[in-house]
Amino acid sequence: MLETVRRAFQIEDIRKRLFYTFLMLVVVRFGSELPTPGVDPTYIQNFFANQSGDAFNFFDAFTGGSFTQMSVFALSITPYITSSIIMQLLTIAIPKLEEMQKEGEDGRKKIAAITRYVTVALALIESIAMSVGFGRQGLLMEYNFVNAAIVVCTLTAGSAFLMWIGERITEKGVGNGISIVLLINILSRVPNDFVTLYEQFIKGQSIASGGLAAIIIVGVLLLVVVFVVILQGGERRIAVQYSQKVQGRRTYGGQSTHIPLKVNTAGVIPVIFASSLMQFPVVIASFIGKGSGTGIGSQILRGMSSNNWCDPDNPVYSLGLIVYIALSIFFAYFYTSITFNPMEVANNMKKSGGFIPGIRPGRPTVDYLQKILNYIIFIGACGLVIVQVIPYFFNGVFNANVSFGGTSLIIIVGVVLDTLKQIESQMLVRNYTGFLNNKGSSMKNSFLGY
Repeated sequence: MLETVRRAFQIEDIRKRLFYTFLMLVVVRFGSELPTPGVDPTYIQNFFANQSGDAFNFFDAFTGGSFTQMSVFALSITPYITSSIIMQLLTIAIPKLEEMQKEGEDGRKKIAAITRYVTVALALIESIAMSVGFGRQGLLMEYNFVNAAIVVCTLTAGSAFLMWIGERITEKGVGNGISIVLLINILSRVPNDFVTLYEQFIKGQSIASGGLAAIIIVGVLLLVVVFVVILQGGERRIAVQYSQKVQGRRTYGGQSTHIPLKVNTAGVIPVIFASSLMQFPVVIASFIGKGSGTGIGSQILRGMSSNNWCDPDNPVYSLGLIVYIALSIFFAYFYTSITFNPMEVANNMKKSGGFIPGIRPGRPTVDYLQKILNYIIFIGACGLVIVQVIPYFFNGVFNANVSFGGTSLIIIVGVVLDTLKQIESQMLVRNYTGFLNNKGSSMKNSFLGY
């Protein structure tokens, strides 16, 4: 990885792209510290400090602490992420959007434009809900129409500006801009989490106890990171053979290739869906002041909160963890089913004269692909659940409450690996270009007699 970065800085064009990305990320972090006019940030901090559940920690990690400070980037790029997920689901449900997606580059540009509009609409709705709902309770220093309108415009513009920065990084920088912005937000919270772990388990302890705690923390973190790297890079390759075709004096086809099926086909989407579904009732109950009683409803809400999972004193609340695991596996199958169509893959192979050795084309190929896919999805979903449960276990047993969890680690590792792959591909293209240019110059010089 370090060798890839070192060689990237030796190429002028990539070096400029890296510098451009760095400057954009500086702007992101500067905006995350810029306060929203007319807002009392201590209100949000005090409000969520009294709430149960990790929905706030999950959101705070994604926004890089901007939400707790109520900066101009308080909404971060979460509206864009939500908009992208909505558009992916609607593309399957609405034939018109599905046609756009199949139109190639023009269709993708139209879908991207619609995604931007949906992002602004979601940011506007969220900012209005916050300024009106929390404004009356003390979020605004002076609650009136003008101050509420300023907050709405500021938060909406901040989210739209972050979306623009992400697109500019994709165009002129390195990697996927939205992912890079999300990555820097998550990484900005990691130092604070390590300080919390140090103060909780190492500070004030003896050298032996503190050293053992540090070794365990670093060891668990490294093991989880290595496991995530393996999970993200794992794939099942299905061999495909293409039959030979003779047209005139030429023979086409006959080569062997493979279909790569990633183990973690759905990425972090199942985890995000399951976490959101589990935390939504908890957040709503907190807003309306419910959930703190002793009734059956309050007990269910506590079971849905991940802060109460794996607690040795209250093991009954861990039933919510079982529900969460079942939801994660369900959404892994659901999301993969709408993004990968074995029937379409089998038909394309049949049209191109391809077949899986030992499997007849047509329906047998579809059944074979579906069987392999179901097996892979289950393995990937179990891997995601393991990564998610490890932080919950330590939070419940040792009360090691930090803002980043399994979802954050998967995003960090996935974005870093994807960015490095893109940098390597850009370097490879430039090496090929240079080789062809040098070869072309040599041939030209030989032709001219130099």
